[in-house]
Amino acid sequence: MNRLVDATSPYLLQHAGNPVDWWEWGEEAFAAARERDVPLLISVGYSACHWCHVMAHESFEDEATARMMNDKFVNVKVDREERPDVDAVYMGATQAMTGHGGWPMTVFATPDGHPFYTGTYFPRAQFQRLLHGISQAWLNDRPAVLAQGVNVVEALNERAGLPSGPLPSRDTLAAAVRDLANTFDAARGGFGSAPKFPPSMVLEFLLRAGTADALAMAEKTLDTMARGGIYDQLGGGFARYSVDAEWIVPHFEKMLYDNALLLRVYTHWWRATGSVLAKRIALETADWLLREMRTPEGGFASALDADSEGEEGRFYVWTPDQLREVLGDEDGTWAVTVFDVSGTFEHGTSVLQLPVDPDDRFERVRNALLAARGERVRPGRDDKVVAGWNGLAIAALAETGALFDRPDLVDAARSAAELLIDLHVTKNPHKSIDPHDDFSPEGTSTGSTGVWLLRTSLGGHAGRNSGVLEDYADLAEGLIALYGVTGETRWFESAGELLESVLERFGDGNGGFFDTADDGERLFQRPQDPTDNATPSGQFAAAGALLSYAALSGSTRHREAAEAALGAVSVLAAKYARFAGWGLAVAQAALDGPIEVAIVGPPDDLRAKQLHRTALMSTVPGLVVAWGNGDETVPLLRERGTINGEPAAYVCRQFACRLPVTTPSALKNELSQTA
Repeated sequence: MNRLVDATSPYLLQHAGNPVDWWEWGEEAFAAARERDVPLLISVGYSACHWCHVMAHESFEDEATARMMNDKFVNVKVDREERPDVDAVYMGATQAMTGHGGWPMTVFATPDGHPFYTGTYFPRAQFQRLLHGISQAWLNDRPAVLAQGVNVVEALNERAGLPSGPLPSRDTLAAAVRDLANTFDAARGGFGSAPKFPPSMVLEFLLRAGTADALAMAEKTLDTMARGGIYDQLGGGFARYSVDAEWIVPHFEKMLYDNALLLRVYTHWWRATGSVLAKRIALETADWLLREMRTPEGGFASALDADSEGEEGRFYVWTPDQLREVLGDEDGTWAVTVFDVSGTFEHGTSVLQLPVDPDDRFERVRNALLAARGERVRPGRDDKVVAGWNGLAIAALAETGALFDRPDLVDAARSAAELLIDLHVTKNPHKSIDPHDDFSPEGTSTGSTGVWLLRTSLGGHAGRNSGVLEDYADLAEGLIALYGVTGETRWFESAGELLESVLERFGDGNGGFFDTADDGERLFQRPQDPTDNATPSGQFAAAGALLSYAALSGSTRHREAAEAALGAVSVLAAKYARFAGWGLAVAQAALDGPIEVAIVGPPDDLRAKQLHRTALMSTVPGLVVAWGNGDETVPLLRERGTINGEPAAYVCRQFACRLPVTTPSALKNELSQTA
């Protein structure tokens, strides 16, 4: 076993038995490289990554390759999900040097961390040649290698900094819809060609945009994804992406962040249209999250692997004979047709699709197949709890539970929030927040009125890595959504503490935000990327949470920070709207107010509950809800009371309120007039 045997990352633990003498990321590895006078070989991946497994089996488990690595390099293994900051700076270098990126990411760097040669997956023979060539260059042409590292870092830092402009206008958002239409696949949904990733943040914007064209693009995409192989037609939940343009064959790993974001989108689609398909997919995905991804501590695990028994997708695919064996000839033949089992995957197997709505026997057939599939070897699960991704899940489960009258989903959101607040958050950076360990988040300092957030935990033990901007922002977003559903003021208060840290420790001085805090570890570049990737960018996530918090608190400071952060949207909207979906959605909310609804009345009062549900069912972009009974903790509720003893609802914009109403129909009418 190598040094990774004591790691807290499931991905690093996968490599603990390699013959490679791996180091974890840290100063000790850099010091070892300086002492030995050899380069660093930095390998970045994550536990559910199929090609990471392939390279591990081919090269990192191979004794001859490991000897070359150990003799000529200090080898550092990085979990990109634990250290998104490290991943970001080296991915920027990889994309700049090669024109593309991906995982596993392979980086050769000087002992001070400057990258001089980068790539992704290398087959074993090619990797061995590369190891030899890099080693020879280090020995025989050291000045050129060092110069390359310096040049890469200088070039990347020259390109650093965020584009910005004014707060987006309605014309800006209309231009973004047109830009999206230019790459929209009208026949199959989605944008661009294969591979296709679920465009969750773009879909949120399109549902908020309020035009027929925008809604049509969203509905086509949501419909075809739900019916394709990217969606698990038996167990629920979405895979990471489709390798084809038709959403048929997925890359089979299932990520928490994708499913949290898509759960919220499908719930919002149902709210906007009443779609039966949207409701089914939302509830199946929520049930999958609770059944497959919930940890014993109440949080949500990061991912399910793409592989089982050493093969990608083996757990999920079927042949016609396998269906008939489980279901019998009649139902089996029916299932072959309904699920389009026509050899869509490898070796005559198929990914199950559901192109048309089936008849009444579907539930019986699905349950039988799900039970049979449960006997197969399951894909591995990465059990680490990531703060930001759990924030996305909290928001989605809270809203889905409220809108579909599923209190168990709200309870799950509450439990996850309690875990994050109790285990990941501390107000004293020099006091351990893990009852099982004794350490302080690296690089923290005193003097802030906010809090410190750790990115991960595993098995009830907090990790050592500080949270990044998306962790603070997405958790704050989730807590604000949970407050809006439950009326429990502790979530509003905790969100405020997180956002105070965002304002104090992440700002760039020009209206934007860095992705790491000012007291975090210093890398060769301080990462700052305004564009969405698989999750909302930290900058746009922060803008959204700040805007919602300002709407509840009346804070001009938070409102102005949100608007400044949205300046990047004005630059991206017309040509790069696919990479600014969350910023566009937040900008739509900012332009509309966002609308604020204060519900005043006891939480157990039937009329108050009806008013609350009416507010939550509104499709007004970015609407925020405060619910209480004379509670002065949340400023939106202050000095607003019941009407003749009856629960009342106040519809406001930036704390300027219309006359209160006391019936759901009147509230619905008030909200319809805010458009």
